[in-house]
Amino acid sequence: MHFALVVAMLAMLCVMERTIAFSVSRVSRTQNGRQLSMMAKKKKEMPANPVVVITGSSRGIGKACALALAEAGCKVIVNYASQEQAAVDVCNEIKAIADANGKGGVGIPMKANIGNVDEVKAMFAKINEEVGPVDILVNNAGITRDMLTMMMQPNDFTDVISLNLNGVFWASQAAFTGSMMGQKRGRIINIASIVGQIGNPGQANYAAAKGGVIGMTRALAKEFGGRGICVNAVCPGFIESDMTKDLNKENLLPFIPLKRFGQPEEVASLVKFLALDPAGGYMTGHAISIDGGMAIGAT
Repeated sequence: MHFALVVAMLAMLCVMERTIAFSVSRVSRTQNGRQLSMMAKKKKEMPANPVVVITGSSRGIGKACALALAEAGCKVIVNYASQEQAAVDVCNEIKAIADANGKGGVGIPMKANIGNVDEVKAMFAKINEEVGPVDILVNNAGITRDMLTMMMQPNDFTDVISLNLNGVFWASQAAFTGSMMGQKRGRIINIASIVGQIGNPGQANYAAAKGGVIGMTRALAKEFGGRGICVNAVCPGFIESDMTKDLNKENLLPFIPLKRFGQPEEVASLVKFLALDPAGGYMTGHAISIDGGMAIGAT
């Protein structure tokens, strides 16, 4: 009897030890999980005043995006290629917004030809040194060289591809390797076009570039997703801007269900959502049309 009692007590002690060990292990795993969760959350959170680079933001859609993001308190790099005074004017508008709402928005003009890889690298190096790591990139810079294919000159094609497509890659690469990869957070918004989805006569070069941007967006989203970086494209239709001011609206409005051109501020609001809204943090690899319904059914 004595021996049986000892065996029973030993067995009970073993069960208790296993139970305690399991409980300690579970608590440890839970605590570690919470710590890892908190660390991951901390890494992915945007700072109160994110650093935003908007290429080609001295006018049009780029300017509207700069003002919208500055209104939310962002430090905005107003990139330009040649129109320095226009970029300075945008920065002055940003200062007025910041003075009025007290959110700390800042505008910083910075020159670089986005189609030139060396200038892009130099600009991002300067931003990292003088302003801080880049949190958000809006690839907006673009040009048109419209002409029917049979009459299009080689430089009309290559100039558009160099800026509208290659420039998106150079800037995205610089933002990722110089800032976002290490921070494990970031958002890239590429301004594409519905022309990249449905084509347009006289714009074979532009359609090729913007279609390439859409494809690149999806590829970068798959590459960068593991680092917590979202990459999306915005595809405007006809928007009131310098690029569209000479178009014959009467010929185009029948193809737009909403029967009007869009406003730069409408595109900027979508960009702001993708750049700053928490819901935008779980959206990546998408090409979102904002076109009055013109490209319904295209994708």
